[in-house]
Amino acid sequence: MPAEKSELGRLDRAKYYTANLLLRSIIGGMRLLPYGARIHAMGRLIQTLAPLVGFSKRVRSNLKLVCPDLPDADVKRLCREVPNTAGRAIMEHFSPEDFTQRQKNAPITGPGLAAFDKACAEGKPIMMITAHFGHYLAARVALQTHSGRPIGCLYRRMANPYFNDAYVEAFHKTGEPMFEQGRRGMMEMVRSLKKGGIIAIVSDLHAHGGEELTFFGKPAVTSVLNAELALKFKAVMIPCYAVRQPNGLDFEIVLHEPVEHSDPTTMTQFINDDLEKMVRQNMGQWFWIHRRWKPWMHLGIQPEE
Repeated sequence: MPAEKSELGRLDRAKYYTANLLLRSIIGGMRLLPYGARIHAMGRLIQTLAPLVGFSKRVRSNLKLVCPDLPDADVKRLCREVPNTAGRAIMEHFSPEDFTQRQKNAPITGPGLAAFDKACAEGKPIMMITAHFGHYLAARVALQTHSGRPIGCLYRRMANPYFNDAYVEAFHKTGEPMFEQGRRGMMEMVRSLKKGGIIAIVSDLHAHGGEELTFFGKPAVTSVLNAELALKFKAVMIPCYAVRQPNGLDFEIVLHEPVEHSDPTTMTQFINDDLEKMVRQNMGQWFWIHRRWKPWMHLGIQPEE
């Protein structure tokens, strides 16, 4: 769990505070540009910095592990596209007013839309299972407008407690409620499900305490908690993706068929497989910078650096 400001030593406090000032200055400067220009500019900035900060190396390492036969030209392209997409998502996050205005009427498609509308009409709890793909907040914004209902969002606190304040503030501007990962946030999220609420959860992170399932055919430690909650509270689980469009600014929200209730492991593996299909169709839109494959205890696998 990231430390609170009061728990930091003097050196760490100075380091985080300085980094916070730098990041806020960059973001603040970008916000002076028109919306489209700032999104493009941040994408290009992170793409340029990617080789210097290790992002390109991480992308290559993950691709070598799970897509060893991918042509080098495609690997090089993804080393550009993935950081660019990440940069755009960062700037979109810190442009919540303009982002919300632009995405609230994004088209919503897919066979899961009918199931979403039906569950809303019946007051059933709904779990929108998404990923670091495109920009998942676009789906939250569009589905809130479509349904007229709030969609709760589970988030992970950033390590920098100073910058985390701005991060969470921007999150709140895309909707309420927000649930911080941890005991308290989990209790709040459970209460929302009990009341028939809608929550959105990203499912594509390495999870300490998870099970060893597969993603892209390789061992990936994955939390089965989402499926356990869906079974316990009879929630409708719908895989949901915000697919960035060719203009780099707009999204199509795609809802897949609900996950059939069976057992947590089977349901979670289905979600992993569903995401893999989406990623293979849009390789540059998934966050290949993540340490998705790494060992935990005796589980998982370590990509070659």
